[in-house]
Amino acid sequence: MSDVKINTEARPQNPLLNLLYRPPFVGLLAFVVVFLVQGLGHTLMVGMESFFGEQYVYQSAFVLGAVGAVLLYIGMKHPGEVAGTWYGFWAGSLLWSGWVEFSFVWSANVLNVPDLMDPRVAGEIATKAEYLVMMSSVGILLSTLAYFMLNKETKCNMFIWFQRNLKLRTGKPSRGYERNFAAITALETVYVTWFCYLALLFIYDESILGDHHPVTFVLFFLNTIWAIFLFMRLIKMWKVTTAIRYSIPTAIISYSSYEIAGRWHLYTDIWVDLPKFGPILAMIAVAMAIGAWLAVRVPAHKKAELSREQLAKTMS
Repeated sequence: MSDVKINTEARPQNPLLNLLYRPPFVGLLAFVVVFLVQGLGHTLMVGMESFFGEQYVYQSAFVLGAVGAVLLYIGMKHPGEVAGTWYGFWAGSLLWSGWVEFSFVWSANVLNVPDLMDPRVAGEIATKAEYLVMMSSVGILLSTLAYFMLNKETKCNMFIWFQRNLKLRTGKPSRGYERNFAAITALETVYVTWFCYLALLFIYDESILGDHHPVTFVLFFLNTIWAIFLFMRLIKMWKVTTAIRYSIPTAIISYSSYEIAGRWHLYTDIWVDLPKFGPILAMIAVAMAIGAWLAVRVPAHKKAELSREQLAKTMS
């Protein structure tokens, strides 16, 4: 038994970090952070519109997106996989909120697109004008989706499944192909957010389905089941970076069910009511920041070490 050596040098001594690099906490922490960011993204937009007003909100949005671009640059140069992946997530989130969403806000204002009012609740907005404008981007999404679907270098489980089962492979992955995890995560964050937004907007469209159509209830049920399935897979993951990237679609798909429930007025939307829920939202933001800080400090891959520990215990 003396020849079995356990490397403990890289093991964090903090008991909390010792807990976080084990399932289910690796995936759970990443899921919570990503899920909360979806709600706080709405809070950020409302806060910027309220604080900067119409005169400076677009300039502030440009700066917000520029910060995301800087984070993407830093992440793409960073040698660490965990840090690079988190840089990519925050970059994608800021790029989406700053440059993408506010570009639709600007377009809606320039074109004088009215908000869609809720026919069931007097004076309440069902869909804001910027999201009605966003629906026009579906052609770009489908065009780029064709590329991602057919990309031989993809590591996305869903795309690989379609390629394998629909005979869509365009060749074998390139040997020695180096992936940049910050770039991949940033693109994944923007693209999954965009896709889910459009899916919901077309579901809400009364000329297609509508938020109270029977098919919408079925889709809500199926989406919730899918989210639970993805979540159960997520919390079994050992590798931190894989869990982070997997948590992005898992949390955003889960948030889509949350959004539909809000559309049915099943809960109070705290994310956009700053005067009433400001202190609570501030505490959520602080908790999320602490969670994100802890997540960055979790080692990249402890599965091998834990396996050696288990082997040592068995042999002893």
